[in-house]
Amino acid sequence: MLISLLPSFSNSLAPVGDITQKGYEKKRAKLIGAYLPQPPGRGAESSMAHERRPPLAPSSSSSSRYHRRRSSGSRDERYRSDVHTEAVQAALAKHKERKMAVPMPSKRRSLVVQTSMDAYTPPDTSSGSEGEGQGEGTPTSSQGSVSMEHWITTSSTTSSSSTHSGGSGAASRLADVMAHAHIGPIAHLSLRRKAGPSAVENGNSFRRSCEFGSEMAWRTPLESEENHSAPPDITTYTAEFPQLERPQVSTVPRVAPKYGNAELMETGDGVPVSSRVSAKIQQLVNTLKQPKRPPLREFFVDDFEELLEVQQPDPNQPRPEGAQMLAMRGEQLGVVTNWPPSLEAALQRWGTISPKAPCLTTMDTNGKPLYILTYGKLWSRCMKVAYNILHKLGTKLEPMVRPGDRVALVFPNNDPAAFMVAFYGCLLAEVVPVPIEVPLTRKDAGSQQIGFLLGSCGVTVALTSDACHKGLPKSPTGEIPQFKGWPKLLWFVTESKHLSKTPRDWFPHIKDANNDTAYIEYKTCKDGSVLGVTVTRTALLTHCQSLTQSCGYTEAETIVNVLDFKKDVGLWHGILTSVMNMMHVICIPYSLMKVNPLSWIQKVCQYKAKVACVKSRDMHWALVAHRDQRDINLASLRMLVVADGSNPWSISSCDAFLNVFQSKGLRAEVICPCASSPEALTVAIRRPTDDSNQPPGRGALSMQGLSHGVIRVDSEERLSVLTVQDVGTVMPGALMCVVKPDSVPLLCRTDEIGELCVCSVATGTSYYGLTGMTKNTFEVFPMSTSGAPISEYPFTRTGLLGFVGPGGLVFIAGKMDGLMVVGGRRHNADDIVATALAVEPMKFVYRGRIAVFSITVLHDERIVVVAEQRPDSTEEDSFQWMSRVLQAIDSIHGVGVFCLALVPANTLPKTPLGGIHLSETKQLFLEGSLHPCNVLMCPHTCVTNLPKPRQKQPEIGPASVMVGNLVSGKRIAQASGRDLGQIEDNDQARMFLFLSEVLQWRSQTTPDHVLYTLLSSRGAIASSLTCLQLHKRAEKIAVMLVERGHLQEGDHVALVYPPGVDLIAAFYGCLYAGCVPITVRPPHPQNIATTLPTVKMIVEVSRSACVMTTQMICKLLRSKEALAAVDIRTWPPVLDTDDLPKKRPTQLYKPSNPDTLAYLDFSVSTTGMLAGVKMSHNATSAFCRSIKLQCELYPSREVAICLDPYCGLGFVLWCLCSVYSGHQSILIPPSELEVNPALWLLAVSQYRVRDTFCSYSVMELCTKGLGLQTESLKARGLDLSRVRTCVVVAEERPRIALTQSFAKLFKDLGLHPRAVSTSFGCRVNLAICLQGTSGPDPTTVYVDMSALRHDRVRLVERGSPHSLPLMESGKILPGVRIIIANPETKGPLGDSHLGEIWVHSGHNASGYFTIYGDESLQSDHFSSRLSFGDTQTIWARTGYLGFLRRTELTDACGERHDALYVVGALDEAMELRGMRYHPIDIETSVIRTHKSITECAVFTWTNLLVVVVELDGSEQEALDLVPLVTNVVLEEHYLIVGVVVVVDIGVIPINSRGEKQRMHLRDGFLADQLDPIYVAYNM
Repeated sequence: MLISLLPSFSNSLAPVGDITQKGYEKKRAKLIGAYLPQPPGRGAESSMAHERRPPLAPSSSSSSRYHRRRSSGSRDERYRSDVHTEAVQAALAKHKERKMAVPMPSKRRSLVVQTSMDAYTPPDTSSGSEGEGQGEGTPTSSQGSVSMEHWITTSSTTSSSSTHSGGSGAASRLADVMAHAHIGPIAHLSLRRKAGPSAVENGNSFRRSCEFGSEMAWRTPLESEENHSAPPDITTYTAEFPQLERPQVSTVPRVAPKYGNAELMETGDGVPVSSRVSAKIQQLVNTLKQPKRPPLREFFVDDFEELLEVQQPDPNQPRPEGAQMLAMRGEQLGVVTNWPPSLEAALQRWGTISPKAPCLTTMDTNGKPLYILTYGKLWSRCMKVAYNILHKLGTKLEPMVRPGDRVALVFPNNDPAAFMVAFYGCLLAEVVPVPIEVPLTRKDAGSQQIGFLLGSCGVTVALTSDACHKGLPKSPTGEIPQFKGWPKLLWFVTESKHLSKTPRDWFPHIKDANNDTAYIEYKTCKDGSVLGVTVTRTALLTHCQSLTQSCGYTEAETIVNVLDFKKDVGLWHGILTSVMNMMHVICIPYSLMKVNPLSWIQKVCQYKAKVACVKSRDMHWALVAHRDQRDINLASLRMLVVADGSNPWSISSCDAFLNVFQSKGLRAEVICPCASSPEALTVAIRRPTDDSNQPPGRGALSMQGLSHGVIRVDSEERLSVLTVQDVGTVMPGALMCVVKPDSVPLLCRTDEIGELCVCSVATGTSYYGLTGMTKNTFEVFPMSTSGAPISEYPFTRTGLLGFVGPGGLVFIAGKMDGLMVVGGRRHNADDIVATALAVEPMKFVYRGRIAVFSITVLHDERIVVVAEQRPDSTEEDSFQWMSRVLQAIDSIHGVGVFCLALVPANTLPKTPLGGIHLSETKQLFLEGSLHPCNVLMCPHTCVTNLPKPRQKQPEIGPASVMVGNLVSGKRIAQASGRDLGQIEDNDQARMFLFLSEVLQWRSQTTPDHVLYTLLSSRGAIASSLTCLQLHKRAEKIAVMLVERGHLQEGDHVALVYPPGVDLIAAFYGCLYAGCVPITVRPPHPQNIATTLPTVKMIVEVSRSACVMTTQMICKLLRSKEALAAVDIRTWPPVLDTDDLPKKRPTQLYKPSNPDTLAYLDFSVSTTGMLAGVKMSHNATSAFCRSIKLQCELYPSREVAICLDPYCGLGFVLWCLCSVYSGHQSILIPPSELEVNPALWLLAVSQYRVRDTFCSYSVMELCTKGLGLQTESLKARGLDLSRVRTCVVVAEERPRIALTQSFAKLFKDLGLHPRAVSTSFGCRVNLAICLQGTSGPDPTTVYVDMSALRHDRVRLVERGSPHSLPLMESGKILPGVRIIIANPETKGPLGDSHLGEIWVHSGHNASGYFTIYGDESLQSDHFSSRLSFGDTQTIWARTGYLGFLRRTELTDACGERHDALYVVGALDEAMELRGMRYHPIDIETSVIRTHKSITECAVFTWTNLLVVVVELDGSEQEALDLVPLVTNVVLEEHYLIVGVVVVVDIGVIPINSRGEKQRMHLRDGFLADQLDPIYVAYNM
């Protein structure tokens, strides 16, 4: 079927010798003149305007042009009506002027090379006679060698995929070079996997994990200064001047105030331009900067709701202006006297009076007649079938089938004779046949829905042929299995040899046609569901009569049928009407057409057939296969019924077919397009005439008008035109009107497109078993504008969109099923397919293997185009074709394509006749199982209904009245933990100020009390320390520092130890020597290159005078690998503590001032900043005292700790708390859990621990690793019932899903859900909250996510849309005060208001330790004051957003409990469209979208949102994720994703606490070091 649209100047296809160019134009103008709104006096001008158009080519030359083309042996471009192609070429040329740069996606080599063999077999390129078969294919036999040079030369100039406007010069130059330097098809795509510096920590080798400052990570020296200009902000739309290009100067937008020393350590703004990724993003940014078509309109933003933009109607859009239409009446149905009273009566008549007359001839695959069924045989066999159905199924008393029951007919497409016998057998037996397709496998596309139809019709018996029965899938026992969704069926073979003879006295009861159901035709809806349309016996007979009258059928005519004989036009003409008129049908099976597409034309010649029933596909195939066959003569044809003549593309097939075969005797007036639908049967058909001078009606309609539902004859814009041909007039005896498609059935105006409705006896009467839908479709009463129904009889909706033209000619412009309403404008799927197919060169995708459908995203329909790609086309070609299709659709239809996907050949689900199964394709797309090999998403272009970006309102300043503790009517959000109590001023109390003195005291009073026990991976005790052992060991280390290290009091010492007791001893050794310890994670032996630079950096930044470590690590630091990674000559002295001096120190260092430095705590924040904070002796002892009180720690207690001991609360619990409180700490290094995931929980159970601490990564490891082992652990005696607190140590929002699934999973092992809780700390205060032993359970609230983006807290009910659960981060520690302040104005906020958490406490750190000495940050973070209210207290700013909420619970002191909810870090938060987004929220949405996404991280770059997902599945699934990720972020967060990166598991780096290091990921992505599977740049 030749697919294209004819613009109005399409005379080149006017039949040769038909009418002249001028005449044709005049006639056309006259024909459609009625629709042209003409101001007075304009008539003459408009007809002149038509004539002034330059003729394309004189008609006389058209045949020679075809001749010339034919001899070139090229295939596809020959018979395409050139016009649509020209329109598309012109549209693309327009785009060429304002070049479009589409960055090509990067793809891993393994993904580019398709290895599967079946990808190389050409697909079964055909489209079924289903309504779902979109387009048509090309038969495989005659795919001649295609010469494409002509098209390639014209097309390569029209799309250069690398142009730019604005942006950083170097990047765009690079983009240019890249785009033009793609020589090999794949060379530029395979990104080599570089071993980029990715720090893997000890114990975290299951995922790349980095703990280093970002100036080490993936940073390359910044090139020249000009790249420092901030990237252009592409998220602000300019509404005022949509057509102006931006000046090519990149302006520097105002940078939001950075928190922390982000200024010093952030990467990204001056990204190295040498990376391919950044050049591509630059290219994408440049593309996105081009002006959008619809500018975003201003509208009111409600205080809480972000309103989506509602598409405002365009004031200039065309509106219908015609008068209200009148219903069109068809001619009288003239009943001829010898017409039979019913179809069975006709069969009986012909079977008895002319039994030898041929009824049906079937063909084999060689085109030889296989079998001729005569009327006599048909009659006797039908009787036999009828008798056997009624009497031989079931028992005499309990027959299985009674008259009126439904029976399935399952016959293959190559056996029309058996089908015909079974169909008429059912009619004679008065049972209702339900013809369906043969189920080939249990999982056929759509066969499940057919099963539902059979079930709802109560079908228990299926009639089938012998061959078909043998071919059905069978179980080992030989039974036919029940197909998915099907009822249990008895399969009954209808061949005569299997049936009992009819007794002589039995005779079927032949009645006149009545209102009983004759048959049920199935119909597949847009959503894939299958309905059964019931047709009564009266309707059946009347339909045959009106077809006979319209088509002028006479007795014994020969008709060639290529269509599916089980339904639609093929059934009506080839099985039913033919019997009424005793005609002879030649059936051409689909399998023969695939081998020999000319077979139907040869049969027309051979049998001198008068009528042929075809689809435009069959005409197209015949053209492609036709090679000057001399013996063809089509003069016998008086009627060529084009079954899909209502399809807008059919006109070009008809024209091209006529052009070629006119010389073979084909007359123009023979071509008779018809329109039909399952509900209304034949809606209209063009009558065959003898008058060759009367040209058919056609109209060139403006696409823009059509999209508004208005008929406008296209005048100036030649490109976007839809040429439609008439499908004749209304059927005899029928009444037709056109109603508005969307709502109440109101009559349309004469120049308006609507749904055709028919009132006639000859239509379907209901959808079987569905009364509601039946009422809406079969019982419609159209109304005039006055509101009165136009007829007392009900009309039937046809599902066809169109209008009735002058002279009562019916024009169809599309189908309701293919209608897509985008932004308030209507588009037809078929038209979009046609445009896609007209984009040259066509060699990249298969004709007719294109599916177009719409999906709903963000409250509007979005267009998706899916096509099958040829196996031999390169990435580059396909991508170029895709970008040109987007441009063509954009120009011609004025609508953006949301997603364009190419899949490998032969992978789209098919309908039984080879067409594409649309709803199944859509389903696969939505669930992420389509497995495309190329995807291009264009959300930036299509999504124009986002809410307006937020403008920040000025906050209430100090002028607002503060009354007591109220701020603007709310209680001030402040809370505090218990009082620490006064320390008496005696020696005992003073001693507890210094941990070194506490240890000395314990070693004297309880020397043998075990403080630390370290477990091995098997759970055995690896080592332990008593108070005395620790003291003695520390003494020796102190001697070593002084004697071997020659250190002075106050020198800094780096402790590089694996987690264990050596680290603890070394720490106290430093205190005994008066040195300041810094704990540093040791380099990973398997990954020295990436982990050692971090160690080196901390040693340098902390100004360590010496490094203490074990002998093994000592060797590692001096190894060859270390030399390759860093300059080892610049290390400070390295002391090995495995070899300690024997002697004791003469005296231990006695600190005098508690405010001096005790230790430094270095950590890498999630934003990739390395920050060291200073902890004084005072703060350290206050910290330990606070934890002792909160967790009620005493020497008799045991606490299990499974944390990394290098920073924050993890370090304090591992090294300090036991010495202070005297309890025993059971130490479990997290790295041991990789060997034995149950180690931690077994230790907790074995030691009967009441309090345990872990990190999120440990909890995740247990949840994933032990999920299926709870039964076996129970059997091993694991008991967690004694645990009262299991605290996750973290510096982030509590991960509620993980803690809940952990609690649920181990509930069976005795773990109480309330025991699981979290803590919260940050750089300025290492622990602010910690769930203690007493006090209320942690509470959870649900907040509105959209309000949170606006920095507001709105509490909602659980389960409400956009709700986000937040869990309290533990109880506030004793001695800690918290207030919530506005981060910008520094004013206090009210209860339940979102702001920055500020903290005042004795254990606040005393400042940053940085070699930069940035004083302003120091004072801002550690000594801030409120701008009003209590302006005296000195607070430290945590850098985290959160809110306080007073709950109904009471705490230990009987006060009402204040809960602190942490929302997220200010540093991490992304400012997009004026709103604040927390990465974790977007990541949670993304992880939910597909089972294969295991982890996700998001970050922004140049205002583009980049989403990185880890894929746990085959690489073929990678591209499925792109649309899903884009959709979910749009739907849930109103954000457009700029780049989607699919990577392997373990690529997203995390730190020791299990937090994602998004900034490192960003640097790695920009430096091209991730080795992604696929990178998609959304347009």
